[in-house]
Amino acid sequence: MNTNLMDSFSFILPTRIEYGIGSVAGLAQELREMNVTRPLIVTDPGIVKSGLLGKITALLEQEGFTYVVFDAVEPNPKDYNAENAAKAAAEGKTDGIIAVGGGSPIDAAKCASALISYGGSVKDYMGKNKVPGPVQPFIVIPTTAGTGSEVTFSSVITDSEKSFKMSMRSVHIAPKVALLDPQLTVTLPPGITASTGIDALTHAIEAYSATVSEPVADACALYAIELIAGSIREAYFNGTDIKARSAMLMGSMLAGIAFSHSDVASVHCMAEALGGIYDAPHGVCNSIILPHVMEYSLDHAAARYARVARAMGSMERDERKAAEEAVGMVKQMVADLKLPSLKQIGVKEADFEKLAEMSEANLSTGSNPRPMGKAEYLEVFKKAF
Repeated sequence: MNTNLMDSFSFILPTRIEYGIGSVAGLAQELREMNVTRPLIVTDPGIVKSGLLGKITALLEQEGFTYVVFDAVEPNPKDYNAENAAKAAAEGKTDGIIAVGGGSPIDAAKCASALISYGGSVKDYMGKNKVPGPVQPFIVIPTTAGTGSEVTFSSVITDSEKSFKMSMRSVHIAPKVALLDPQLTVTLPPGITASTGIDALTHAIEAYSATVSEPVADACALYAIELIAGSIREAYFNGTDIKARSAMLMGSMLAGIAFSHSDVASVHCMAEALGGIYDAPHGVCNSIILPHVMEYSLDHAAARYARVARAMGSMERDERKAAEEAVGMVKQMVADLKLPSLKQIGVKEADFEKLAEMSEANLSTGSNPRPMGKAEYLEVFKKAF
C-alpha cells in the first residue's frame, strides 16, 4: 500500500514549535506577544509532585505574571476535568492557557479551551469541527515523549457516565505555541518513559500504515520510528541521557504531526476502549495491542511494515520477511521495556464483547489497513489475551 502521489491532500500545522534545551525559558515572552496577563495553568498532581510545575511558575513570577493553577487532571482525562478547568478559568478571570504535562493535561486543556471561549458542555464539541472559532491564546509545554498532543488538533476525553473515550477534532483547539524542552523529560520514571514512548511509536506506525496516509505525514512517521526505535531503550535504562531524551521528544512530536494529518487505526480503537473501561494507561494499552493488530493486518500492509522494519534498523531486503520482522521487533521492544499484559492490567474475558463493540464504534476504525468489525476485534482481543 504505497501512497499515490497523484492524490490531492492538504496539510496544516497551526502550532509554532520552539524546540531545544532551555526553550521553556521563553514562556514569559511568548505570553507577552499574545497579550496574555493572567494565564490558567492546566496540569496534574504528578507534575506538581515532581517539581516541574514549580519551575514553570517561578519563570512566571520572575516576570511579574499572576496565574491560576488547575492541577486536578486525571489519567485518561474525564469530561468533568475539562469542565472544572473551564470553571477555574471563569472564576480566576484568566485570559490565556498553559498546559503543562503529558497527553492528559494537554487534552483536558484543549477541551477546556472550547468551553472557556464558547460555553456549553464537553459533549457539544465531540466529533469533527464543532468548535466555532478561535480559542484563547494557548501554549503547551510537554513533559513526556509520547502523545504528540502538543502539535495535534484533537483531544480524547472520557465520557465519565458511559466509560467511553470521545474524540474532539478541530484546528481551533491546536496550541498556538509548543515549547519542547528535552530537559523537562529527564525526570520521567522508566515505566512512564516506556509506555509513553510506545504510544509515540504506535502513532507513527499507525499513521504510516493507515488507509488515509499522505506524503508529508509519511515522512514524519518514518523519521519518528527511526528516532524512537534508536533511543527508547537508552531513555528507559539511562533516563539522564539527554541525547536519548531529545530524540524521544522529537520522535514523539513528529509522530503527533504524522497521525494528526493521517490517522491512527485499530490499535488505538482497541486501546481507547480498554482505557475507557479500565482507566488503564493509554500507552500501556497500545503496547499490548500493537503487535497483534500488525500481525492481523500484515497481508494488507506488507510494503508499509517492511519500511517500518527498515526504519527500526532491519537490513532484510525481502518485503514479506521485513514486514514480519517489524512485528517481531515491536514485540521484542515491548518485552525489553517490561510492559504489562492484558491480564496484569486487570482485563476480564467477560468484557471482550463490549470492548469489541466500543472498538468498532471508534472514529478511526475505518483507517486500519485491513478492515475490522466487531468479530475481528473480538478475535484480536482473544489472541492478545
